Amino acid sequence: MVTDQTSPHAKRNLARLFVADLILRWAYQVGKTPLLPLLAAALGAAEVMTGLVVAVSTFTGIILKPVFGILSDRNGRRIWLLLALALFIILPFLYRFVETPEQLFALRLIHGLATAIFGPVSLSYVADIGNQDRASRLAIFGMARSTAALLAPLSAGYILTYYPIETVFTAIGFLSLIAAFPLLMLSESAADKPTTKTSLTSHFGAAIKLSVATPAIWLAGMLELIVYLVTYAVRAFLPLFILSHDGGTILQAGLFFSLQEAANIALRPIGGWFADRKSNGAAIQLGLLLLAVGVSLLTSLSGWLILISAILIGFGQAMILPASLAFLAGANKPGHLGAGMGFYGALRNVGKVSGPVIAGILLTNFDFTVVFTGFAVVVGGAAIIAAISQRGAVRRN
Repeated sequence: MVTDQTSPHAKRNLARLFVADLILRWAYQVGKTPLLPLLAAALGAAEVMTGLVVAVSTFTGIILKPVFGILSDRNGRRIWLLLALALFIILPFLYRFVETPEQLFALRLIHGLATAIFGPVSLSYVADIGNQDRASRLAIFGMARSTAALLAPLSAGYILTYYPIETVFTAIGFLSLIAAFPLLMLSESAADKPTTKTSLTSHFGAAIKLSVATPAIWLAGMLELIVYLVTYAVRAFLPLFILSHDGGTILQAGLFFSLQEAANIALRPIGGWFADRKSNGAAIQLGLLLLAVGVSLLTSLSGWLILISAILIGFGQAMILPASLAFLAGANKPGHLGAGMGFYGALRNVGKVSGPVIAGILLTNFDFTVVFTGFAVVVGGAAIIAAISQRGAVRRN
């Protein structure tokens, strides 16, 4: 039985999880950008090792998000959220004992477990609350992650001005501890009461088979992959492109990313509302078109157009992400939502990793204008495919 999301009890649980997610994501991101590359360099890591240290936690998510999503379907959400909380609290205290780049790599590999657990399980918990206004609820919950991403680099830069890196990681552990208060008050979700118990191997086999055969998981996951591939490629190379032209400044690049994230945060409730009132498909199509136009404007290098581009890209993300999550949750089979969210999150991480790599390979042979115009065409093509798919589904029904 799914909880009624209009009840005060459900609203309190959503608020508790929102606060916990904001605190944990904020603390985790403070330890990632720009702290992590600085620590790797201080330990003597070469450029390749520094890149591996930064990326390894994302690879952890690609492999393990489906695993913990499936386990949360079997054992319930709350126990896994509390395990992730323990990792978020304990692991930052170990950074002061790291002495080599290899030790840092190993610690980051383990630290990636925290987000690999918390990401799909928390999204599943929010989706479990009910079907009505699901996209709006997921949109509001997603604001916690986006706010953390906006605040963390500024916080880290300010703190590093006054304290050494090791002290900052210790502070991250104590900050994460604050999230224990809302999470310990969190009650069990509907999925925390499985009606039947099967063996672990049988449960995994059935979940993987069902997930592979569910088109909604792959459609929503590929949308996430495309969005994150493009936005992470922009994140990696736009600052270099701006600085390579006369008049380009690092302030302009910083303003772009701040505006993009601010638009994503501010407009996400509108994206969720639009998806609930119109349809998930309509929100996804509009978001893809906004993203395509935003990326195409990047090549102008006009100050105003680049800032408009940032807002359009942020608005596109705000339309796509809540709708794709709601679409996935609505189409997933009962008892396997965590598995779906896990595979979905793994595909998102593939986009995060592959975007900068693909853009880097392309930029060795083509200039920035050609590469990012190509990305805009790919996103626009995805919007057309999404529109055709939705019309086909309507006709079949």
